[in-house]
Amino acid sequence: MKYKGFTFLVVLFFFHWTIGQELNCTVTVNSDRMTDVNPQIFKNLERQVAEFLNNTKWTDIEYQQHEKIACNFFINVSEFKNNNMAATIQVQSSRAIFNSTYSSPIININDKDFNFRYLEFEQLVFDQNSFNSNLTSVLAFYANIIIGLEMDSLSELGGSKYLDSAANIMNVAQSSGFKGWTQAEGNNTNRFFLITDILSNTFTPYRKALYEYHFNGLDIMSEDIQKGKGNVIEAIKTLSDIHKVRPNSFLMRTFFDAKTDEIVSIFSGGPRVDIVPLNEILNRISPLNSVNWNKIR
Repeated sequence: MKYKGFTFLVVLFFFHWTIGQELNCTVTVNSDRMTDVNPQIFKNLERQVAEFLNNTKWTDIEYQQHEKIACNFFINVSEFKNNNMAATIQVQSSRAIFNSTYSSPIININDKDFNFRYLEFEQLVFDQNSFNSNLTSVLAFYANIIIGLEMDSLSELGGSKYLDSAANIMNVAQSSGFKGWTQAEGNNTNRFFLITDILSNTFTPYRKALYEYHFNGLDIMSEDIQKGKGNVIEAIKTLSDIHKVRPNSFLMRTFFDAKTDEIVSIFSGGPRVDIVPLNEILNRISPLNSVNWNKIR
C-alpha cells in the first residue's frame, strides 16, 4: 500500500498495532578459522544474538510482522581465547518499497573492531545508560542505527530519537576500553565517527537525501517511474552538498557501499532521463565507483 499525506504518516509512526519488536534480523556467525574450539559455542552465540536483536523492544512503536525491518548481521570470528572473542561484524539493512516486492538497501557497514567477552548461555543484558558488555552495546548501537535511518527514509529527519539513542550508547561505551567507540583511535571509520557524522549539521543533507531518494523517489515509481527517477537524481544532487565540504567522507562511502548497484539498475532501463549531469555528479562524489557509473547509459 502506498501511504499518502500527513494522516498516513501519523498512523505509520504512532498507531499501535498488535505485534511488537521492530527487527527481522538474520544472524550468521562464521567460525571457520576456529578449528580447536567446539563449534557449538558459535552456534549458541548465533542463536543468542538473533534472539537479542529480534526480541528486544527497541522503540515504543508496535510493528506488524510485514512492517519489521529486514537486516543481516554477519559476525566473522578470528580468535577465541579465555572467553574473549575477536571478530568483525558486517551490518546490512533494507527497506520495503511501497507497492512493490522490492527491498532497497539502506546500510552496508563492515565494522572491523568487534571484540567482546562471551560466556556461553550467559544472558545478554543491555542497559541504555550503563555498559554491561561490548557485545550487547555494539548490537544495540547498530539496531538503533538501522531503525533511525529507516525512519529517516520515511519522513524527513524522522529517525532522530533512535540516532540519539545510538549516540548515547557510544558515549556510555567510551570508558569501556573496547575499540571502536572513541575519536582518539586514529581511525575515522569507527562507530564514533559514524554516529557523530550522521547527527552533525554538515551531514544533514545525507539524512534528507535518504527521504528524497526513498519516499519521493523509489516509493512513487509504481505510479510514475520517470518522476521517481527524477527525484532520485535530486537526492543524489543533495548528497553533492556534502562533497563540497567533506569530500570522500566515511558516511558518503557507506551510502554508496549500499546503493551503487541499485543506482546503476534504476538508470539502466525503463523511461529515459537525462543521465549526463547524473554521471557527472556520481563520478565527482563517488569516483571509486566510476567503473559502475560507466554502466549507466
